[in-house]
Amino acid sequence: MDTLNCDPDAKENGANHSPRQVFSGHYVPVKPTPINAPEYVAHSKDFFQELGFADSMAKSADFVRLFTGDISYVPEPMLKVGWATGYALSIYGTEYYQQCPFQTGNGYGDGRAVSVLEAVINGRRWEMQLKGGGRTPYCRGADGRAILRSSVREFLAQEHMHSLGVSTSRSLSLYVSKIEKVKRPWYSEGSRSKDPDMLALEAVAISTRVAPSFIRVGQIELFSRRARKNEHPNAMQELEKIVLHLIDREYAEVIDTKLSIPEKVVLLAREFRSRLTALITNWIRVGYCQGNFNSDNCAAGGFTLDYGPFGFCDVFNPHYQPWTGGGHHFAFMNQPIAAEKNFEMFCLALQPLLASHQTALQQLDEVRSGFAKMMQAQMEKMWTAKLGLGVFNAALFSELETLMVQTPVDYTIFFRELSMVPDDIGPLKKSFYKNSDYATVSMHPTYETDPEGMDKRWTEWHKKWKFLITGTRDTNATLCHSFEEISKQMKLVNPKYSLREWFLAPAYQQAATGNYALIRELQEVMTQPYAEQSKDVEEKYYRLKPFEFCEVGGLSHISCSS
Repeated sequence: MDTLNCDPDAKENGANHSPRQVFSGHYVPVKPTPINAPEYVAHSKDFFQELGFADSMAKSADFVRLFTGDISYVPEPMLKVGWATGYALSIYGTEYYQQCPFQTGNGYGDGRAVSVLEAVINGRRWEMQLKGGGRTPYCRGADGRAILRSSVREFLAQEHMHSLGVSTSRSLSLYVSKIEKVKRPWYSEGSRSKDPDMLALEAVAISTRVAPSFIRVGQIELFSRRARKNEHPNAMQELEKIVLHLIDREYAEVIDTKLSIPEKVVLLAREFRSRLTALITNWIRVGYCQGNFNSDNCAAGGFTLDYGPFGFCDVFNPHYQPWTGGGHHFAFMNQPIAAEKNFEMFCLALQPLLASHQTALQQLDEVRSGFAKMMQAQMEKMWTAKLGLGVFNAALFSELETLMVQTPVDYTIFFRELSMVPDDIGPLKKSFYKNSDYATVSMHPTYETDPEGMDKRWTEWHKKWKFLITGTRDTNATLCHSFEEISKQMKLVNPKYSLREWFLAPAYQQAATGNYALIRELQEVMTQPYAEQSKDVEEKYYRLKPFEFCEVGGLSHISCSS
């Protein structure tokens, strides 16, 4: 707020809660709307430790007030007002305006997310943002609230993803109102409807998510569009300012401040490309599907942002898509292409800054066109590590992908069992789903229609794989040592525990009754995803998805409502 441009039409006191167009400025000052009668649900013990916060702070009066939306009392130099930002929207490389109620793109942005604090803690800069902090000018007429269900999902997902080693926004705290409720579309119990079939009255909650910044690709697009169309006299200056701000917040360690703006812009694109390709590779490594990977859900810092209709694979399916409105273009194995589309829009948004620098424009285009090659290289490196190989083997992987779909298999369990380097396919069968209903999207024949033939194909694949990981080693002692090392390395990239939707649902359902024990249990288990935990934990959380949960709304698929 000290270094960027404020919306000139905003009220300085932050009473900017009604939906309206915002024509210029990088942010709107917004006073968050506190939730009524807040109750503590959870906090991130790991993140508190990183920040040097005592766990007891999460329940202290001042901390609770701040992170449930009441910032009226905060001491200097903190401000008694937060901020919300606008951004543009592109879907798979196409600009959209209709999501904005004014059909201009000037009313789209943080509709219920209000940042309240930016601080340098232990040498790292963090922005802290209340999800569900009340209405902003970008609320599009909605109530500005998040609910307990979606807040539990995001809180636990951020904890889990960080523990998996996937770059992500972080969870700080989660509080629920004991009296405030709002209506949301959702599924009735056992519903197999694609879309929500009822209106549920759900408790209001505020979760605080934390990142170096919350700048999105869509935000750079917004200011670029204004500069491109010369929508106001300061449009080009505001684009330059937000790009330099992005570099300062997210890329200061790798982009020298002494460089010229064209040099910085090209280097920014190159660094973002590296981060984004690594991020998507990690998503696929751990079985995560973003579900709605528009440019406004793509953090320009290259980390996972906006846990709305996300999901983790149970049954492996290249077309897995947890969101009913997502389509195949955002499906699990299509995420590299979706990321490339976002990256292309990012590069396009940077072009106005290079209009009079032909060499830099050419360099930017080379960076953009190199995305697919870098993405492919990252993916091959990842599959090589998951399979414990020395080099990528395209034929072996292609055959495995076909077998996993035709059987079908549980994505997490299969790779974890493979990490044990089994002597035969017996242990791998722990990951096989036997009922044909699990294979509704599989190619034929399925495991059920030809079990002997499929066993033979799996055995042949296993022999090829075992031969490739052993290479030319010729003594049993060397092989034994080698298998131990290979297994150890494979376990570092193939998690044992995955935050499946049918684990999350009971947690937020129990939380709605005031029982937060399962949230905390999941938090404990899912922040140790690679560890061999207790037998009770293994029996409860390392297992196939029960057949009765298949095709059930809220368990196998979800709407975007939250």
